[in-house]
Parts: sequence; C-alpha cells; structure tokens
Amino acid sequence: MSMFAATALNRKNATKQAWISRAFGAMTISLVIPVVLVMGTLIHRGAPSLSWAFLTEDPTGGMTAGGIFPALFGTVCIVIVALLASVPVGVAAAIYLSEYAPDNVFTRIINLAIINLAGVPSIVHALFGVGAFVLFMDFGTSILAASLTLAVMTLPVVIVSTRESLVAVPQAYRDACLSMGATKWQTIWRVVLPNAISGILTGIILEVSRTAGETAPIMFTGAAFFLPFLPQSVYDQTMAMSLHLFVVATQVPNVPESLPYGVALILVGMVLVMNSVSIGFRVYLRGKRKW
Repeated sequence: MSMFAATALNRKNATKQAWISRAFGAMTISLVIPVVLVMGTLIHRGAPSLSWAFLTEDPTGGMTAGGIFPALFGTVCIVIVALLASVPVGVAAAIYLSEYAPDNVFTRIINLAIINLAGVPSIVHALFGVGAFVLFMDFGTSILAASLTLAVMTLPVVIVSTRESLVAVPQAYRDACLSMGATKWQTIWRVVLPNAISGILTGIILEVSRTAGETAPIMFTGAAFFLPFLPQSVYDQTMAMSLHLFVVATQVPNVPESLPYGVALILVGMVLVMNSVSIGFRVYLRGKRKW
C-alpha cells in the first residue's frame, strides 16, 4: 500500500466535507430561488402595463389607468433629499467613533443607541417623524419631513458600514502619513477616507434600497394619495412609488390586474438602476485602491 493512499479517516473527512459543501450550496440556491420567482412573477404579470406612457403620464380614471410619473418623480426626490441629509451625518458620526472617540462608557452608549435605532420598526419612525418634523419643526407633510424621517431610520446603516470600512484601512497607512508631519484630519481626509470609500458606498446602496421601498414613514409625513401636480419645493407633498403601489393594490377598485405588478416592477427596476450606478462607481474606486 502506498504511503500516500487515503486512510479511512481521510475518506470519512472527505465525505463529511462533500456533504457540508452540498448543504451550503442548497442554502445558497434556497436564497436565489425566491428572488427568481418574485422577479419572474413581476415580469410576467406586470409586463402588459409597461410602456413609455406608463412612465411619463399622470394617473387617470381614478388611478385605474394612465401612468406613474408623479410617483416616480416623487420617489427620486425623497431618496435624494434623504441621502443628502443622512450620508454626511452618518459618515461624520462614523469618523468620530472610529478615529476620535475613546473607548469609554459614553462611546459604548452611543454604539448601543445605534444598534437599537436599527431595530426600531418603521411605523415608530413614522410617528417620530410626525412629532419631530411635521409638528415640532413645522415642516408640515412634505418631502422634507418624509426624507428626514427616512434619513433618521437609515442612519445606522450608513454609520455601521462606514465605520467598518474605516477600521478595515490598515493602521500602517495612518502611521506613515502621521510620521510625515500630517495632522490627524489630513490623514483621515487624504488617506483613510479615499481607501474606505467603496465600503461607504455599500452603506449608501443599502440605504437607497430601503429608502425607496418604505411606505409607513412617508405615508404619515409627506406622501400623498394623489396629486394632480408635481412638487415645486421640498416643502410640498408628493406621490411616491411605495404608497402608490399600496393604494392601487388595496384601496382602488376595478384596477387592471397587471397595474400593481407593473408599478412593483418599475419600483424594483428603479432601485436596481440606482444600486447599479453605485456599485459601478464602487468597483471603479476599488480598482484604484492600492491594497
């Protein structure tokens, strides 16, 4: 017998490894199958509603016909304002926690608060938005109030992803920059952030997906059932895709069967387009990274 022949223990370990590999493969497939089924259903049932007019016209016939342009436009506005409000604050908080904050009770309380904020149901955020932005700050039911509510809700995503990206930058980069006479902020701005930007964009991608799909927070703070005009400023109400989908699927009678699926398909497609742009930019920046 060759000294390199597999022993009984080797064969047992190989069999066990094969079963483990199959189990993980089955888990992966079980995650992919629902996505394929959902997208297949949306495409099959929603395709008859899709047209250029569906994307560019206003709803008509009591929202049983026409297009979705006001809701599409409103969703883009809400997402953009929410990003402008949450990304700078989230990145700044992550920089403080990662680069400046000492490890003490105060910092641990902040971290605990961030974790708890991520677990708060969206309907609670909606009520907070009504009290804080609609009433207390007197923004009224508007794009600004809805976007700020969504910004607060998605802050943990930005903070956690940014902080993890900053921690992943090798400490040697900071030491080398500081040894050349740079200040701490110059080191963060010129060295740490550029090398962490791809991870920061990951958090932004997740925020876009959640912001565009939320219904409860915007229903109470800024989204309207139907508006015959586009918003002129952030202090106006607007239609939104997620609320429009809820309305046509549950509240409006005699809706064509394909209409709700068409709205859902466009909503998913819009999120995919936004995410694809961010992912492409992230891949480009990651390709320029030197480590």
